[in-house]
Amino acid sequence: MPNTKNIEAVAELKEKLNRAKAVYFTDYLGLDVESITNLRSRFFQENVEYSVAKNTLIKIAAEENEIKGLDKLLKGPTAIAISYDEPTSPAKVIKTFSKEHDKPEVKGILFDGDLLDGSEFKRLADIPTKEESLAILAAMLQSTMNKLVNTLNAPLTNVANVLNNLKEQKS
Repeated sequence: MPNTKNIEAVAELKEKLNRAKAVYFTDYLGLDVESITNLRSRFFQENVEYSVAKNTLIKIAAEENEIKGLDKLLKGPTAIAISYDEPTSPAKVIKTFSKEHDKPEVKGILFDGDLLDGSEFKRLADIPTKEESLAILAAMLQSTMNKLVNTLNAPLTNVANVLNNLKEQKS
């Protein structure tokens, strides 16, 4: 018979998995306390929740959310990085942190309901965030508008130059 602590943990995990845009399943073994604290701090700055969870509780919560295929990921120690806003944020944090520590290892990713292999996190880390994409779009639109204004002004500028040259020749 399950104890109340585990029942509450499963309910909490179920709710988190249901709200999450992305869940990164990681193996944190080999990191010391200071490194894990540093990693949690980086995740916190990016509004990502990072916690260690029991594999059996994750399996139960996933089954209750009708998420299949996690069995192969949930072997050994598992910590989950959950993003509710920007699904690529955990990948960016893990990528920069891994350059210094070679850990955590990403076992797999639950990305908008699709289960991805752990090696995909590097590709996801290179995808621009929503804000970065909007900034790129704004810059592209602005440069296009500038080109349009310059193109429309060019004939007027040419006419003005011709008239000035003509005026100088006559004087």
